[in-house]
Amino acid sequence: MYHQPVFKNRRTLLERAEKFISEIYFTDCNLRGRLYGDSYPLEFLTSFLSSKRIPFSEAVSQNFAPYKIGDTFGPTWCTCWFKVILRIPESWRGKEVHLLWESDGEAMVWRDEQPVQGLTKEGEKTSYILSECLGDDDPHSITLYVEMACNGLFGAGQGSMIAAPDPNRKYSVHKAELVVLHRDVRETLTDFEMMVDIVKHLGEGEQRGYQALFTVNQMVNLCDPAQPDSFPKARALAESFFTQRNGGSQHTVHAMGHCHIDTAWLWPYEETIRKCGRSWVTAVRLMEKNPDFRFTCSQAQQFQWVKSWYPGLYAQIQHFVKKGQFIPVGGTWVEMDGNLPSGESMVRQFLEGQRFFHQEFGIYCKEFWLPDTFGYSAQLPQIMQGCGISRFLTQKLSWNLVNTFPHNTFFWEGLDGSQVLTHFPPGNSYEMKGRVDELVNTVKNNKDKGRANHSAALFGFGDGGGGPTQLMLDRLTRVQDTDGLPKVRMSTPDQLFSELLADSALLCTWSGELFLELHNGTYTTQAKIKRGNRQCESLLHDIEVASSLALGQDKAFHYPLEQLQELWRLLLLNQFHDVIPGSCIEMVVEDAMCHDKQILASALCHVLWSLDLKSALVKVPSVGRALVTDTQPAIPVSVTVQADGTVLMENGILKTIINKDGSLASLCLMESNREALSDGCHGNQFVMFDDVPLYWDAWDVMDYHLQTRCQPVTEVVEPVQVVSPGGLRGSVRFTLRISPKSTVTQEVVLDAMSPYVRFNTQVEWGESHKFLKVEFPVLVRSSNATYEIQFGHLQRPTHRNTSWDWARFEVWGHKWADLSEHNFGVSLLNDCKYGYSIHKNLMALSLLRAPKAPDANADMGAHLFTYAIMPHAGSFQTAGVIQSAYNLNYPLRLFKTSTDTAPWSAFSVDAAAVVLETIKQVEVLRSLFPQGHS
Repeated sequence: MYHQPVFKNRRTLLERAEKFISEIYFTDCNLRGRLYGDSYPLEFLTSFLSSKRIPFSEAVSQNFAPYKIGDTFGPTWCTCWFKVILRIPESWRGKEVHLLWESDGEAMVWRDEQPVQGLTKEGEKTSYILSECLGDDDPHSITLYVEMACNGLFGAGQGSMIAAPDPNRKYSVHKAELVVLHRDVRETLTDFEMMVDIVKHLGEGEQRGYQALFTVNQMVNLCDPAQPDSFPKARALAESFFTQRNGGSQHTVHAMGHCHIDTAWLWPYEETIRKCGRSWVTAVRLMEKNPDFRFTCSQAQQFQWVKSWYPGLYAQIQHFVKKGQFIPVGGTWVEMDGNLPSGESMVRQFLEGQRFFHQEFGIYCKEFWLPDTFGYSAQLPQIMQGCGISRFLTQKLSWNLVNTFPHNTFFWEGLDGSQVLTHFPPGNSYEMKGRVDELVNTVKNNKDKGRANHSAALFGFGDGGGGPTQLMLDRLTRVQDTDGLPKVRMSTPDQLFSELLADSALLCTWSGELFLELHNGTYTTQAKIKRGNRQCESLLHDIEVASSLALGQDKAFHYPLEQLQELWRLLLLNQFHDVIPGSCIEMVVEDAMCHDKQILASALCHVLWSLDLKSALVKVPSVGRALVTDTQPAIPVSVTVQADGTVLMENGILKTIINKDGSLASLCLMESNREALSDGCHGNQFVMFDDVPLYWDAWDVMDYHLQTRCQPVTEVVEPVQVVSPGGLRGSVRFTLRISPKSTVTQEVVLDAMSPYVRFNTQVEWGESHKFLKVEFPVLVRSSNATYEIQFGHLQRPTHRNTSWDWARFEVWGHKWADLSEHNFGVSLLNDCKYGYSIHKNLMALSLLRAPKAPDANADMGAHLFTYAIMPHAGSFQTAGVIQSAYNLNYPLRLFKTSTDTAPWSAFSVDAAAVVLETIKQVEVLRSLFPQGHS
């Protein structure tokens, strides 16, 4: 009997199979070339170009003109609406008919006045199914509309993805026609693709890989692309291979559809609304065909947008939420930055997110979902637990540049000991495609083998949206229990975390922050956004305090709850993890600044005060009111211009000598006569660094920038001049030239009874890839520095003993950082900065960067900010550093009142360590918090 020869050369057999399904090679005779059958032109194609994003009802009433395939339109950020009139040939009965649409931009198909399908070539969605099997009763004449955005899935970067958008780019439709899709070819192709991937990714040394190799080679032998009746024989071989089962101990992958959509990034907020519509309607179509498909979706803000812009789609989403297929996750208003928002802002993220999901869907999220932010505060576990959330999913620490994080599944412990069960998908992605290599890597990369036998696989195009495809589902279905691969289960976050918790006895615990060893530049980039954030947080805080006090004294007072919610939601939106970090295009920066202005203007309407009062000394309660009277300090500030041109200022607490160039020659704590500055060194020195990262311009400042430190800025434009001669306040002003493009003007202020020297600063900034810091070399030695974070503080090393220490060369903090030894220390305070670098005894505050992507004008122009230096005796707690930082950030609010108004203190605390952070009207989520939660 004749036997076919069995070839054993792995390369030739593998490449043979690859070419058999190639999109490039041999498409005239391979299987891929048979995917589509007959084609037919559209009957009419007309278009209308709009410079704005307009609703469907407005678009269809416009005048449409004939459009020829290949014609260009634009520019970037415009919208081109197409009216598509088509007629399906009668001869196509019984066939699967698609509208094939290939274009440069993102598109949405509208049918019967409703969105029905997203079309994005980058997201592997280039066809809309008109009929899966054209029947006698199906319409043959159809009118569709296609709404096409003049931008790609990742915006319109000029030259690279993260470059500033090209405002003049033109767009085109390359293909628009009716086609017959051969479903049997598509299914057979998927079998071949999965078999080829198994050969490639199980490796040459794996028995199972060679079994796949010889199986797929035999499939090629049996499959004749020109003879569809040969396909079942080839498919039967694949089915036999796929259904060879795993053992009971095999790792289980919980597959969940996912579509991470950046609320703003390389595109503006408005475009995100349409990205949500395109992505989510596509997911809904998949749910209709695949009852086991589960789709996880975060960010209440995006749900709110879809509810407003696409009410029909939103009703479908509500239906599938009830069915358990469309799964809201995260519990926050947006996927916010994990470092920079205040503690109260983080609580509001959960409050607004959980409230929205409960009001709209009757659920509270059990898991916090933040896969793509740039580090995670050590305070998050306590905040999460306080908001009814005990589970956390992310993967961003897989981006660490220096150290590999040692866990994938573990308990994360916060400052107060609160713990949350945490999972990092070992595949190191939140946008998998259902491929074999992703499943193999999920098992291979799992750092908790033997401790955790379940992992998540989030599949679907992300960042710019797109989401899952039918092909991804088909891939995963084929290998749900295939020997040599992990088991694959269509699952939910609740099922995953329940499995992990049930077998959590051996899991490790990580205590403290989850510090991302990358993107350290986001603590400083786009300084105006960060200043606006701090100002808005402060002002909203003060409005709620004032409103609470008014309500406490007058029960008839109308607490502005609805208005405050609207303002808070705007601020929370700006805290998205590509907005407040500054890693966004210029259009987003402009939107964010408009939001800040709206918050500030609206807030001022609720609480009116005058800031035109001359300096005065007043004793006030921490929360309450007191009349301003003309009181003189026990020890007034003295300002003395000395013979050498330096200026001596002192107030009985501090004494400082200011050089002609504005640097500090001395800073002395008078009671102990303790000098704060290192011998022979000057404080308040501005220093420039080169700032050229490896790729992520707005995101990264690299460790090697420290080697490019220039000499301190000393070129005087205007020498030190006395502005306030003393008494209640002493101050001097000076101007330095940083470079030919930039200057800094500063007023150095010492107030009566103040424990710190304040530096009111204005910078005119015109640099390119430079980094400006201010340095204070202090006479303190300590192995750790302390930084304020949300509702607390943490310590980080000032040495670089290990790679983990070195990776923290640039860190984040909020209103203050402190370096202390026994009984003495120095604190650095600020009103809108977040980046710090404290190495040995050198304290540096990061002021400004100058990246050129994705915003070519990032940080250019005028900047205002204030920082302060505070030497102190004892610890920072006993010295009142925390209170001083609050004083700097929350100034007294002045308002007119009658002279007989009695002083009033609304609250008292029993210990100086207690900070009354937030005062507001209670808001209760009763189903989540049985005892009530405010």
